Amino acid sequence: MSASTTRRIEFIAVAVIATLLIVVFPLLNSAGVISNFTLNLWGKYLCYALLAISVDLLWGYTGLLSLGQALFFSLGGYMLGMHLMRMIGDLGQYKKPIPDFLIFLGWTELPTFWKPFSSFPFAAAMVVLLPGLVALIFGFLAFRSRIKGVYFSILTQALTYGGSLMFFRNDLLMGGNNGFTDYKFLLGADVRDASTQRALFIATAVTLVLVYLGCSWLSRTKLGLIQRAIRDGENRVLFSGYAAAGFKLFIFVVAALIASVGGALYVPQVGIINPSEMTPDKSLEAVVWVAVGGRGTLVGPVVGAIVVNALKSWATRAYPDLWLFFLGGMFIIVVLLLPGGIVSVPGRIKTWWARRAAAIAVMRPSWPPPRIPRVPPGIKGRSMISAACPGGRESGYQARPWSASRGRRRVSSPMRRRSGRGWRRHRGRR
Repeated sequence: MSASTTRRIEFIAVAVIATLLIVVFPLLNSAGVISNFTLNLWGKYLCYALLAISVDLLWGYTGLLSLGQALFFSLGGYMLGMHLMRMIGDLGQYKKPIPDFLIFLGWTELPTFWKPFSSFPFAAAMVVLLPGLVALIFGFLAFRSRIKGVYFSILTQALTYGGSLMFFRNDLLMGGNNGFTDYKFLLGADVRDASTQRALFIATAVTLVLVYLGCSWLSRTKLGLIQRAIRDGENRVLFSGYAAAGFKLFIFVVAALIASVGGALYVPQVGIINPSEMTPDKSLEAVVWVAVGGRGTLVGPVVGAIVVNALKSWATRAYPDLWLFFLGGMFIIVVLLLPGGIVSVPGRIKTWWARRAAAIAVMRPSWPPPRIPRVPPGIKGRSMISAACPGGRESGYQARPWSASRGRRRVSSPMRRRSGRGWRRHRGRR
């Protein structure tokens, strides 16, 4: 299958899935076929899919196993969550124009750094700027020092763990252990209203499709080729004259922005954001999603995030004590039996079917049997094969001469059968 055909099939599949997510799902929800709970649940899955794509962009395409993407996911959620908390106004429990947790901590007026978040454009800009700035500073220091491999994973995990510990503290004035919740309004619309939730779901689906198309285009450019070259052999890239650190820094910042946007869309649909979304466990879960779905495919992370989280939603209700065993067993099975993830199953089935068909074709006897050509009666001293192939000898095979009249081997006199009159005449002459 050619590359153009593959891209055409991929485009058709993306168009069909986008139509289902953007058009069909909201229409079914408005008609009452799909409940609001199911729509919100799928919206959460799509936000996790954005997080998985950010992990795959680093791990699958660049060879950088980052365990800090949950940090950027949570930072984006916190930035939009601050705006949502400001929109509560005096509708909170204490009937004050500041968030309830600040009143609980003894504050009587809003802190200075909270005041700009009353503006939605400022909050949307901070969703992009703050995680991007953190990723830029950390990536510059890490890649400048040529930190890679397991050491890079440890550093990103330490960064995430440090961020979660900082947000757990109440003196940071970010909600502490409880985080942000009890949202009321977003852009003047009630967050809890069904129409608002449908709009958020559509926005999440559109963002996912745009991110997928953008990353797919990026993988086909020169930058994408350098990404895979860094993954396969960074030293060769350095010897070729390319600054691998600059390319890795760019991809690291782009992945952080994708995760941050996913976190910003996650908060109003789920209704809560707290430091538990920032722990290294969430980053490890994202790595499992990518491995289960298919690393380095862009489709695999989306499939893995949806399948694993759907299984999690079912298993935590049916078997709450065995959920971690389900996750671990699924990860082991995929690693041992499906190294390419779930998306590699159709290709493996196609390969198996082709091999089976080839084996059956070899074992099946041909009928009718091939016809052996007869030697024309006028040809003497030539083999059947040389008569069929008049060009000369056939692949080094020396044909034996045959008698055209009697159809038997012609041999020289010393090689005659040593019996009968000919042999006795030969001995008598000696």
